[in-house]
Amino acid sequence: MAKAPRAGSVKTRLEPLLGDEGCAALQGELITATSTWAVMVAPGRAYVACGPDARAVDEVASRAAPGAELLADATGDLGDRLAAATGRVLAAHPEPVLVVGTDMPLLREADAVAAERTLDKGADVVFGPAVDGGYWLIGLVAPLPGVFELGEEWGGPRVLERSLQLAAALGAHSELLDVRRDLDDPADARALLAEPDLPAPVAELLRAGSSA
Repeated sequence: MAKAPRAGSVKTRLEPLLGDEGCAALQGELITATSTWAVMVAPGRAYVACGPDARAVDEVASRAAPGAELLADATGDLGDRLAAATGRVLAAHPEPVLVVGTDMPLLREADAVAAERTLDKGADVVFGPAVDGGYWLIGLVAPLPGVFELGEEWGGPRVLERSLQLAAALGAHSELLDVRRDLDDPADARALLAEPDLPAPVAELLRAGSSA
């Protein structure tokens, strides 16, 4: 799931550190890093949902890794878009689907392996919990649109808690991966700069902002 790298509309909580143009540049690098991971772990089955307007699709396409297929985003809130994207992909490929945003620059092949193994062992849905109360990954074995019906709680500190509640109410068995830090605000940026595996283009942008 990717937003177009437009100044003033992406990674806005990092604007005090990077400015709006820096945030747009960072989003471009995050699209590249995340789609590269997706192509690595799911060759021939990697999608980048973006848009829904043609300009946004083009802007994301210019930063997406070769081999990633662009998927025109649905309208509505994040839950509507997640439900639509997972439903479309699962209809085309009835096998486990993993969804990530572009705010996890430290994705590893092992993350996909762990999520797939959890689903193979009988989980209906797997979440990768984020430090801020959200989740950095969700994996599904079948469409489960009700798990995305968070409404105004999207972006808040109870996203994971409410998602687990929704899954349980739907009779779905959930499992959790390790808690990880995503990249939303200056505190996240400072913490991630200590990680040696942070992609170099992302690290350079964050370091430049931190030293300004």
